[in-house]
Amino acid sequence: MGIDELIGRPPDRILLAHGAGGPAMRQLIRTMLLDDDGVFPEGGAGPGAMDDGAAIPVGDRFLVIATDSHVVSPRFFPGGDIGRLSITGTVNDLAMMGAIDVVGLTCSLVVEEGFYGEELARVQRSIRATCREAGVRVVTGDTKVMGRGEVDGMILNTTGVGWADRVLPTGGLSAGDKLLVTGHIGDHGLAILALRHDLGIQGDLRSDCAPLNDLVRVLLEVGGDDVVALTDPTRGGLTAALHEMGAGSGVGVLVDESAVPVRDEVRAAADLLGIEPMHMANEGKAVIGVRASAADRVLAALRDHPLGRDAALVGEAIDEYVGRVLLDTGFGRRILAEPDGEPAPRIC
Repeated sequence: MGIDELIGRPPDRILLAHGAGGPAMRQLIRTMLLDDDGVFPEGGAGPGAMDDGAAIPVGDRFLVIATDSHVVSPRFFPGGDIGRLSITGTVNDLAMMGAIDVVGLTCSLVVEEGFYGEELARVQRSIRATCREAGVRVVTGDTKVMGRGEVDGMILNTTGVGWADRVLPTGGLSAGDKLLVTGHIGDHGLAILALRHDLGIQGDLRSDCAPLNDLVRVLLEVGGDDVVALTDPTRGGLTAALHEMGAGSGVGVLVDESAVPVRDEVRAAADLLGIEPMHMANEGKAVIGVRASAADRVLAALRDHPLGRDAALVGEAIDEYVGRVLLDTGFGRRILAEPDGEPAPRIC
């Protein structure tokens, strides 16, 4: 495929859908970021691979670079805040590429004139605490102050650099491989929306925001080369992640709906809002492709880790329906369409 085919036409207008994690967002990435086929020699990966970061071959290892910007609203929510989210997001993007040996992070702040200093200090304390939790450090950064009304309060950007022994692609599946998720899905997106809309849901509806580098370390120690694909279901949720894995691998994906773990509180909030939980963002979960022979071993290891106690085997890669997700409801099978819109703006 040539670079012109990869890039495609730019959108006439930028819509919220271009930040939603679905096909519109991938179109925008291709338009803005690709200037070659995006693939480095010797197994590396660039923007064209549509992975969680870039992997540059250096000797017998890979230097992995990932970056993300955060504009969540509200900035403080049950289970986290914009500071925790900014560190977690980049640490997890590195981990999804196999980079659990993090060299350091940058942190850039764009803040509106008149922003309260105590709120800024609260975000800074959260950044420090999350760095300690993940075993990483912010090594450099930048600040910009904008005029009133020129930015909505605060934007945080973090970039991370780490080392990986091998690159774990999003699109590494073959037919017959099993798909695992590391816990309940939809927690982050629905916690944000429940707070934003004051839904009053009973129970402890909290974001799952957490750094996954230690969990991925365990995954690689136990699974080794039998771990073939890895991504985190952030924008677009589990649905978008599975579509990306299937399309990037040249396979279809069959999902057992009853096996997908969803909390009662999340399902209740989703029902009130008319949203599919599988479309909602997560900030402390991973989707893992493993060889069938290793699935039970890997699942047991995940469940022994605090961040993987509710891990589940939810599906498998299949030869049919290439690039699509087939949902087994227990009463039949249907295509699970990828969201091509923004059900919940500004949740990460």
